[in-house]
Order: sequence, then C-alpha cells, then structure tokens
Amino acid sequence: MPRLILLNKPFGVVCQFSPSGERPTLARLVPVPGVYPAGRLDTDSEGLVVLTDDGRLQARIADPRHKLEKGYWAQVEGSPSPQDLEALRRGVDLGDFVTRPARVAPIGEPPGLWPRDPPIRERRAIPTAWLDIGLREGRNRQVRRMTARVGLPTLRLVRHRVGPWSLAGLAPGQWREVPASLPVNPDGR
Repeated sequence: MPRLILLNKPFGVVCQFSPSGERPTLARLVPVPGVYPAGRLDTDSEGLVVLTDDGRLQARIADPRHKLEKGYWAQVEGSPSPQDLEALRRGVDLGDFVTRPARVAPIGEPPGLWPRDPPIRERRAIPTAWLDIGLREGRNRQVRRMTARVGLPTLRLVRHRVGPWSLAGLAPGQWREVPASLPVNPDGR
C-alpha cells in the first residue's frame, strides 16, 4: 500500500531530503524512509508538502496535466485593485511564459495562521493584503512572480491546499500520514 504524508513545511526548510549546506531539509522533519515530495515548495515559502513513496501517485499530484489545484495564501504589499485581481485571474505574462488562468480572491488574514519565524518586514506607510490563489500549474516561484508583475510583491506565501488535502490541524514542522488514493481530475479522468 502506498504511503502518503502531509507535512507543514516551515519557512527556511529546503524541500528535499539530501543535505543542502547549512539549511535544514525535509530529512530533519520526516524520519520516514523512501518518501519524496510530490512537487516542491520554495525555501522561503511555507505550508503543505505532500510526500509519497509511490511514483505514479507522485506524478499524478505534481504534474499540471492532471489539473490538481494547489491553493496558496499570499500576503502582498499594497492594496489590490479590481484590475490587479482580474489580471491575476486571466493569466500573467511573465516573459518566459504566460500563466494559466488562476482562481484569485481577496481574503482577511487566514484564521489560525501561525506567526512566521522570522517575521516578514513591515513598513508602516505601505498596507498589506491577503489573497487566496488557486493554480493548476506550478512553475518556479510562480505566485511571487505573478503578484510582483501586477505591482503587488509577495511578502509571505503559504500553500494551504493540494487537491483534496489541506494543512488543517498541522503546525509548522508537523506531519501526518493519510490514506493514499489517486485524486480524480475535475473532468472525471
């Protein structure tokens, strides 16, 4: 039976098991042999990482062809206008590619969100806002690049959901094993 582990990756942890200089890796948090991340999360991002020992399941979760949505809470610098939100929803030209349309909604600070260590930088004269962003692709630093392109630099990024799995009940650094099953695509495949 395949193993499936949900981990709340803290800020500053490298999303790999092999040593990475002085930075902590997943090996410090998840002492389970043979599991690997199904997709990556940047070192300066936090939140849900799904790990499995099953290559087929790993590909199904990580590959954008399977249309599994990843949900992010992004704290951005500035106040998003309706035009900013619409640009993010339509897709953003990042120079090397145009993002697929995204689900984007302004939200208040997510309830139960832990303080980040170290804290984000704050500037009194510049407001911040939170966005809930859903992507069905996951390119390198995509959310950060999208928000920056529309003039809303990301200060904090937390992945709270991958398909049917969420961070619910996991503090930073905690993990739990859940039943392993292949998620079904939105179109039923």
